[in-house]
Amino acid sequence: MQAPAMAEPGVFSVSDNDLFDFFPVFSLKNNGGNDDEDCASAKDNNFVFNLDPSLLIDPSCVLIGQVLGEGPQAIVYEGLYNSRPVAVKVIQPNSTCFISSERKEKFQREVTLLSKAKHENIVKFIGASVEPTMMIVTELMRGGTIQKYLWSTRPLIPDLKLSISFALDICRAMEFLHANGIIHRDLKPSNLLLSENKKQVKLADFGLAREQIKGAMTSEAGTYRWMAPELFSVEPVPKGAKKEYDHKADVYSFSIVLWELLTNKTPYKGRNNVMVAYATAKNVRPSLENIPKDIIPLLESCWAEDPKDRPEFMEVTDYLSNFYQELCSEETKPPPKVIETEDYDRNIKEEDSPCTTKQLVIDRPLEEKRVKRCKKSRSSGWFCFSCLAH
Repeated sequence: MQAPAMAEPGVFSVSDNDLFDFFPVFSLKNNGGNDDEDCASAKDNNFVFNLDPSLLIDPSCVLIGQVLGEGPQAIVYEGLYNSRPVAVKVIQPNSTCFISSERKEKFQREVTLLSKAKHENIVKFIGASVEPTMMIVTELMRGGTIQKYLWSTRPLIPDLKLSISFALDICRAMEFLHANGIIHRDLKPSNLLLSENKKQVKLADFGLAREQIKGAMTSEAGTYRWMAPELFSVEPVPKGAKKEYDHKADVYSFSIVLWELLTNKTPYKGRNNVMVAYATAKNVRPSLENIPKDIIPLLESCWAEDPKDRPEFMEVTDYLSNFYQELCSEETKPPPKVIETEDYDRNIKEEDSPCTTKQLVIDRPLEEKRVKRCKKSRSSGWFCFSCLAH
């Protein structure tokens, strides 16, 4: 299906042919039984939503089409809202009356937090509906997820500049959330969406997000390969057990995502969830082989076992910004000088030895920059990752 044509800036028009690819949300049915009768007999049907009316939209204005993604508790569709292309997250089962009060409360929290998270690197909230179906409508990101992007390019590794650019977008989104007291708790490639031109990343899925509180929180939050070690226990714990942790759990998750962007490999590949949890709790981390040497100290800090040893996202953003600028400056430098040698037998051209002249030309300004950054970092009280590497 082609995208609806633009009628005027910011307004989409949809032809009759386009509409054949979409259908009303009301047409979604639960498997088996009579919805009205089943709803009437539902036991857990006393929850009362307390959402700002300005956040709610008329579900009859929403049409849904192809499935974009599917999880254990929700399905995401491509859709139309008032003829505007959108993404529609429909909570399962389709009828609100079948959903427990606990999950309704989580949905209400997700809507509230996402509606407050207004940032260029966070998917834009459009509206939500609670009856007869619980759904969240957001902007449509046509580039798909970071996860699908990486899978589609394997075994190739993304361009380093592009990977760092993606990482910076993620950092800025997380820095904004943490500055507003919000923990995402499920940072992973499948929750990171790409723009159609594959140049910008936006954070999505606030289903496990919550405002940070003092004291214990639910430890069963996140996806095993990206969960911080403080959320795991080597010894068995009761289901629903709580633990004390904070926003630094997101920093750990980011370190695994950054590792994936740099390697295009699956973290802890070949291990099931139990083995991943045990390895993470025992301080086992992915291999640093082929990781750029200036990024290694950053990764090691972000996935440190002790959350207190992990940096804030503001510091990570600052470091990656400097690293990105150095990558750009390297591209604009003139090529190394070529010296013609008087070798009558071979008559070839040789570059200066990479271990002597070229190294002196390149390394000296970089080292001066690092020293300046270290001094600046120490004076501001920020953690300096490059100081660890040198």
